[in-house]
Amino acid sequence: MALSSALFSGISGLSSLGNAMQIIGDNIANVNTVGFKGSSFTFQDLLSQSITTQSGTSQVGRGTALGDVSASFEQGSFESTGNTTDLAIGGEGFFSLREAGSNSLYYSRAGNFRFDNDGYLTNPEGYVVQGWRLDDQGQDIGSMTDVLLDSFTSNPDASTKVSVITNLNSDATGHAHAVDLAGEWDGTTGGINPDKYEYQSTVKVYDSLGSTHDITILFDKDPSASSWQYVVSCNPNEDARTGSPGTVSSGLLAKGTITFSDSSGTISDLNMSTFNGTDWADPSNAANWTAATSDSGGFPQFTADFLGGVGTSMNVGLDIGTHNDGTGTWVNAALTTTQYARSSSTVFQSANGYGAGDLNGVDVNVDGTMTGVYSNGQLIPLYRVALAKFQNVQGLHKEGSSLYRETRESGDAITGAPGSNGLGSISPNSLEQSNVDIANEFVKMITTQRGFQANSKIITVTDQMLADLINLKR
Repeated sequence: MALSSALFSGISGLSSLGNAMQIIGDNIANVNTVGFKGSSFTFQDLLSQSITTQSGTSQVGRGTALGDVSASFEQGSFESTGNTTDLAIGGEGFFSLREAGSNSLYYSRAGNFRFDNDGYLTNPEGYVVQGWRLDDQGQDIGSMTDVLLDSFTSNPDASTKVSVITNLNSDATGHAHAVDLAGEWDGTTGGINPDKYEYQSTVKVYDSLGSTHDITILFDKDPSASSWQYVVSCNPNEDARTGSPGTVSSGLLAKGTITFSDSSGTISDLNMSTFNGTDWADPSNAANWTAATSDSGGFPQFTADFLGGVGTSMNVGLDIGTHNDGTGTWVNAALTTTQYARSSSTVFQSANGYGAGDLNGVDVNVDGTMTGVYSNGQLIPLYRVALAKFQNVQGLHKEGSSLYRETRESGDAITGAPGSNGLGSISPNSLEQSNVDIANEFVKMITTQRGFQANSKIITVTDQMLADLINLKR
């Protein structure tokens, strides 16, 4: 008689449905776990037993078992956070993490990362995020490595160009000079008396150590033509060129003439000469002056030295809104120095270069580029966060703490930059939430519970039938 077989069929149902309830419970327990991927299950019947019937041999099932438990890697929703190192992956891909103290790599969808006290970007369990170090142009350097924050200071950069865009009043009368405007210079008294020129504009530049210095351009109109003389100067007390300190020519860097069109008031010609220091006592000596060269942009450049050391001189291009196209023709920009009938004024001024800066924070872009934001205004590429994918994600082994480990079934990790090779993109200031659908889990819970109750009835009813069988013999 097959009553005992019915008991074991019921037991298989209880066991399988109990395991199913464990999976449902795990899903519901992790409904708020960052980056969690819920699991689903399927059942299959067991090998059937052959029995003899009136019509021949037939098969009777012997119960059920869990056929498969698989993770669902569907995209979870994103939650915005206020932390720039909270990262979420849009699409396929996993973060690569190295276990502290070993070379073992693990993979995760949970991107709640922080910098630890050693500067490593880690998850809450201390696993170190992997990526590629970047050069100043944002290109990858070398192989994948730990993301380690060690660039806490932005080095200074000396200025190589100043831009001073002005309007010079066409109604100005100008001043008569014995030689030229530069001949009025006297570094021992601070420069040129204000009653010898019409207008001045000052812009700050940086030396190679990050200190700032004033570059002042003095303008005076030629009384007899539509041209202006100009002098490029610095503070005489800061001029460290060899032979300069304490001399009449200290602070005198360059001179030149700007010629304007009589009809349009825009620049038609420009020349510059630089002071070469042949005779520091006489700035009017013609031998002191050399025709200026142009930088790569076609702007005439002068030389300054504020540090007085080996290799500390600076070649600085002067942009007043026009450049030499290489054939001797001056080409005006959209924003250029003009000579209009209105008061002289500075329209725009700037200088490149910058001083030393401290790290204020880190930003992450959608391509995984991690950029340092520094107090001197510089944005310096630091790292690119690495992503990985697998041919068979179902073959990954769960390690807990939202971590996975590659196996023979999953295949080797395929690593690359976010946005490439189907790896998905990075969403900064965000975390991927659990992809568990709690309503769906509750429905599964109900059907599993009812199935468990039905299988328990098989056991109780079979037990009653066995009791009736035993009672046949009293």
